[in-house]
Amino acid sequence: MRINITFCNWKIQNPEKLQMKKISISSSLFTENRKKLSSLMMKNSAAIINSNDILPSNADGTVKFIQNSDLFYLTGIEQEETILLLDPGNKDKEHREILFIRDYNPDLEVWEGKKLSIQQASEISGINTVFELSRFESALHDLMCGTDNIYLNTNDHDRSKNIVESRDIRFINHCKKYYPLHSYHRISPLIYSLRALKSNTEIELLQKACDITGDGFLRLLKFVKPGVMEYEVEAELAHEYMKQGAGFADYEPIVASGENACFLHYIKNDDPCISGDVLLLDVAAGWANYNADMTRSIPVSGKFTKRQKEVYNGVLRAMKGTIKEMKPGKTVRDIIMVTRELIAKELVDLKLVKASDVKNIKNKSAEFKKYYPHDVSHFLGLGVHDVGEFDVPVKAGMVLTCEPGIYIREEKLGIRIENDILITKKGNHDFMAGVPVEADEIEELMNS
Repeated sequence: MRINITFCNWKIQNPEKLQMKKISISSSLFTENRKKLSSLMMKNSAAIINSNDILPSNADGTVKFIQNSDLFYLTGIEQEETILLLDPGNKDKEHREILFIRDYNPDLEVWEGKKLSIQQASEISGINTVFELSRFESALHDLMCGTDNIYLNTNDHDRSKNIVESRDIRFINHCKKYYPLHSYHRISPLIYSLRALKSNTEIELLQKACDITGDGFLRLLKFVKPGVMEYEVEAELAHEYMKQGAGFADYEPIVASGENACFLHYIKNDDPCISGDVLLLDVAAGWANYNADMTRSIPVSGKFTKRQKEVYNGVLRAMKGTIKEMKPGKTVRDIIMVTRELIAKELVDLKLVKASDVKNIKNKSAEFKKYYPHDVSHFLGLGVHDVGEFDVPVKAGMVLTCEPGIYIREEKLGIRIENDILITKKGNHDFMAGVPVEADEIEELMNS
């Protein structure tokens, strides 16, 4: 799908470049992000942002490296052992932005392949001054001798429990131990306020992730049939995503047939898809670290039963009704309440609950939670559950999901439908408007 449409002040330029197998993001995105962040920092202050750790698995194995999303947002660097130092007030212009990358090690190169050179890191990030990491401690000492206020990074997402000690936490402890009299501040509130508003480039990347996700879904409509295993469905999606140079978004694929669809974060994906069941697919693509998030529910046999279609259309009405209300000025909390009203009506019409059971939507009753245990929206971007405030009015440039659902365990039926929505000054734009969602259309495509 190629697009060339205007969202408020944004216009997607040269959409054909997104058809490439591998995208190269202009360093201007990261340069502008750093400029915005620096403007929010107090005078006589500096900021230090670390890459994520390489996490162990078993024996000498490691988990595939995932970059710290704040560091990527500011530099575009996806390599481990990377540090960004921002010192906007430094008298030496070349030291206002310094990037530190892993030292060149020819022995490790034999095993791991080439790492970024100083020149490559500079080209990707737009930062002129790039040093090897072995110079960082000296640079840190010089910084501390001339700066009073230090911004340090932490994972302040409200769903994060921070059980494992991260590189960020270790570095905070290091700074406080050796430089105890400095004034330390959290940089996350500043970065999060910026990340919540997407730039032109980010909107293009998100649209590409959604387009690839839609291609995967169309592929599945021709593939799914009774007897297919859930993991085979996942493999088909992996094939389509990887063929286009993408991968899965940063959550485990949910491929849930029958009763499995009633378990919200079911990820075993090892049961057969049985004739007469509905298959719930909460699986999306990630492109250049930006994530789509899509859910569809389809009939394994290619045709919904009457009851299944009633439930499906009820969820679809709730999604369409919610999307209409996703516009500037509303908070995410407001949007959540809109969906609760809509789902409450559908639950009553489906004879799952009595009107009295869903009278107080602000505080969900047990019956309400039984059939609709989650809420409808979260922010989307560099994280699938991206940063953003639920109680602050949304603005043009924010991207939210819309994902209502109804789950009936006694009928072994779970229906969830999800699209990704860009808030604009005039309302919203559905990134997935071209992905089949009507029950009749899904049936027709599965049987064509």
